Parts: sequence; structure tokens; C-alpha cells
Amino acid sequence: MERVKELIIKAQNGDRAALESLVNENAGLIKSVGRRFLHRGLEADDIFQLGAIGLIKCIRKFDLSYDVKLSTYAVPMIAGEIKRFLRDDGQIKVSRSLKELALKAKRTSEAMSKTLGREPTLSEIAKELNVLEEDVVMAMEAAREPDSLDADVFQDGSRGIKAIDKIAHYDETDKIDNRVILKQAIESLDEREREIIRMRYYEDKTQTEVSEKIGVSQVQISRLEKRILRSIRKQYFDIN
Repeated sequence: MERVKELIIKAQNGDRAALESLVNENAGLIKSVGRRFLHRGLEADDIFQLGAIGLIKCIRKFDLSYDVKLSTYAVPMIAGEIKRFLRDDGQIKVSRSLKELALKAKRTSEAMSKTLGREPTLSEIAKELNVLEEDVVMAMEAAREPDSLDADVFQDGSRGIKAIDKIAHYDETDKIDNRVILKQAIESLDEREREIIRMRYYEDKTQTEVSEKIGVSQVQISRLEKRILRSIRKQYFDIN
């Protein structure tokens, strides 16, 4: 730990060798965080480079008085740098071959619909194009407009259910990374905010019960909770 601190201090003072050493030693962390962004139009090397930029920004901003490891603090910054590139660079890049196959599949589907009098099946399209069904699926998915996680997918009474609310499955890497990010996010809250989140999401108390404990109205708890969650989502998960 002391060696890492020394390297951080040197790197923050302009020592390029120390900076490169920290990046090399955390290459595994960058790759681990970067796995969640594979198959989104970027090559693995590009994802690694973006993650490395996030790590370098983290090293330069890291406060040694933090009671947290550099690797823990770095996770959201590495992920944030990659997400920022995907967001700011516009549409997710798709290879030319996939674009061409997606276009062929679309045209073939339209032509077969007229001939068959119905929508052709995936296997029929693949057979017509002489490609694997998996290739057709990959091409069509790659050509789709990316959906917003905040888009309403259906209504539950008066409440709109968003796409992000319906995501149920993550791989183990995502689970671990998200737990680390969430832990850091909660630690960044002030005492009252942490208490509200703890009672609401760890003790499963109602807003009314929390308001009685905190000593404010239920309406105030509702507003505070929304503000806290909005801040965490935007700052740590890059979701507006």
C-alpha cells in the first residue's frame, strides 16, 4: 500500500514512469471493467485505452486522505470514461459487414413478405441469404437504434416502468463492479442521506416510517430519496 502511495505521489508530480507503472499494475482492473462494454462497436484494445485514460484521470485526482483503495475509487472513473466516449461519439459503431448483412436481411424480409403473404421466419431469411441464423440476429441487433434505459416500456397503473427497471440479469463481472461502485456512492453521502438509504433499501422501511425516524415529513423524505438516487445514478452510473 505504501508503495502505491509513493507511486501516486510521484505520478501526480509528473513522474511518467510512476504513472505507467500504476497503469500496468492495474491493467487487470481496466480489462475487468471493460468487459461489460464488449460487443458495443469498439475493439477490446480501444476499450482498454479508454479505460486507461479513466484510470490516469483517477490517479491525478486521487486524494491520499481517502479511506479507500485506488482500485476501488478507479472503477467508476474507468467505466465513466468508456461510457462518455460511447455517449459523446454518437451512434455505437457497427462494422461494415454487419451493416451490409443487416441491410440484406431487411430487404430479403420485405421481399419474402410479399411473396409469402406473411413475415418470413429467421431461419427462412438465413437460408435465403445462405448465412447462419446467428449471423442474421447479430446483424439485425447491431443495426437497431440503441434504446434509452430511461424509456418507458409499459405502464403500471399511473407509473411508467422504465427499461432499466426491467433489467434482471448481469454477468458476475457487472455484479461485482456495480457493488463496488454502489458502495462508494453510498459512502460519499452525508450521514442523513446514508441513514435514509439504509432504512429504505436495507431495512425495507416505508417512507412514512423513515420520516418518523428522521423527524421530517413523508413528502420531504420522498423528495430527498429522489434527489439522492438521481445524484447517484448520474454521478456513478452515468444515467441521467
